[in-house]
Amino acid sequence: MITATKTFPVAISARHIHLSEEDLHALFGPNAILTKDFDLSQPGQFAAKERVSIEGPKGVIHHVRVLGPVRAATQVEISRTDAMKLGVTPPLRQSGDIDNSTGIKLLHQDNELVIQQGVIIAQAHIHMTEEDAKTLEVHNNELVSVEVVSDRPVTFRGVVVRVSNDFSLEMHIDTDEANAGFIEQQAQGKLVKISS
Repeated sequence: MITATKTFPVAISARHIHLSEEDLHALFGPNAILTKDFDLSQPGQFAAKERVSIEGPKGVIHHVRVLGPVRAATQVEISRTDAMKLGVTPPLRQSGDIDNSTGIKLLHQDNELVIQQGVIIAQAHIHMTEEDAKTLEVHNNELVSVEVVSDRPVTFRGVVVRVSNDFSLEMHIDTDEANAGFIEQQAQGKLVKISS
């Protein structure tokens, strides 16, 4: 029998970029720091006012939001639709897993920077605390299925559970996944488990 458990919010993650401090300075100047625009749902994370353009072999996407704080390595998260427009083939990865991923050109005003890797399509995932994981009976890096109710109900498979007490409970999907399922921002998802 299939049963659904506690619900949690589903956030739609649009294309964005995380910059290393070195790359931030290369694009915005040697003394640049990220300027907070607004806080994001995950503790300590924020949307910055800074924007960049990303350029691939077939096209450019302008005004890509930078998220803060700075990271150890630059990472660009795009959708499959974005990848087709740019002419790149990024792998489907967990955030932070950028080894041997796709490179791209970053632009801001007259500054250009080519990164050799860092472009990924983020795998759908759920952030949660250790207490949430205990309640939902899941563990870190487990792959689960999540049902999201909408006008076009959809069940996502292979959703990665990410457990840390620095997180708050929320599932993240990209714009392609949201559009396919007619999913609005802050829809509700449920873990779907098969019980005997």
